[in-house]
Amino acid sequence: MLAMNYRGPYRVRADHKPDPVIEHPGDAIVRVTRSCICGSDLHLYHGMVPDTRVGHTFGHEFIGEVVDTGPDVKNLKVGDRVLVPFNLFCGNCFYCKHELYGNCHNTNAQATAVGGIYGYSHTAGGYDGGQAEYVRVPMADVGPMVIPDDIHDDDAVLMTDALPTGYQAAEMGDIKEGDTVVVFGAGPVGIFAAKSAWLMGAGRVIVVDEVEYRLEFVKRYAQCEVINFREVNDMGEHIKKMTDWMGADVCIDAVGGDAAGSIAQTLTGRLMKMQAGASTVLHWAINSARKGGNVSIVGVYGPTFNAVPIGNALNKGLTLRMNQASVKRHLPRLIEHIRAGRINPKEIITHRIPLEEVSDAYHIFSSKLDECIKTVLIPPSAREVKAVKASAQNAQH
Repeated sequence: MLAMNYRGPYRVRADHKPDPVIEHPGDAIVRVTRSCICGSDLHLYHGMVPDTRVGHTFGHEFIGEVVDTGPDVKNLKVGDRVLVPFNLFCGNCFYCKHELYGNCHNTNAQATAVGGIYGYSHTAGGYDGGQAEYVRVPMADVGPMVIPDDIHDDDAVLMTDALPTGYQAAEMGDIKEGDTVVVFGAGPVGIFAAKSAWLMGAGRVIVVDEVEYRLEFVKRYAQCEVINFREVNDMGEHIKKMTDWMGADVCIDAVGGDAAGSIAQTLTGRLMKMQAGASTVLHWAINSARKGGNVSIVGVYGPTFNAVPIGNALNKGLTLRMNQASVKRHLPRLIEHIRAGRINPKEIITHRIPLEEVSDAYHIFSSKLDECIKTVLIPPSAREVKAVKASAQNAQH
């Protein structure tokens, strides 16, 4: 099969790898019809995440069609169109029973922290991801969801991570009616966090980024205010000026360790690797929140040390909440929002690129070229099947 192949920082290519096979009675094999490049993939691409091994296939946002199942799989059948959450989870451990699917204790040897994640380095289990024609899906009776007939493929693929992560970011902020919410980052997760903040009762939503076309997009899509941080001297002071010197009720970090905006943080966190990514946005969020406010963190950082102003958080009485999104917990509610027209996920997709051109796709997304917001990769097998189905339909008519 054709698959994305990681060759080192800033080096990926489309390559041929063996087709995945059933390795456990609970496995399924899914023929991928759409996969996305996520901002979290860029942390791997930039060499920010430990134990990202040459030869690994990225991609934790994918949907497809079931083509084979192990003998223990009861809830899926061949031909089912499925959405696969980015978390691998068992459904039976302490954490899964508390719907903390991102912390499953049985899917990752490093499970003192995160559970298994498709296509995300060996610190998250080393599972190959969905930027490929086919993918093995372990514990297939638990994770995948059959996509309802009225949900478009483009909406479904965004429900594997970006949309539920943005939604959970807003949820973890414990937004009250009328709250002022500041979202740091106008990438896909930040865009969905801003949109979700309104759904949860926010009275004011402000998004911070440095890329003008992304700020213009989120302003249109989420009807929010925007700030270009390159035009701000002190973020905490600026947010306080905008909020009658109180600060924001809720601050959301939707950026993580690849953040720009501080020379010292970029040097120590991104270039010298002295900390687990630049903690620029953590400083901004803590310093911009009002006393007694909430900080929600979904931006990805490495599993080691970060220089965080925890004393400020303590003295301000902040509540900090963070985690990988528990995707499956959110899916029923998100489907309701889509059906009701309150959110249209597929509107953020700007680029659909053949899997064969994955190297160019990463370069475009990483370098923010061509006003790229969200990239979807289409494998050749998916295009071939679509062409065959279209020919058959035309023959019937």
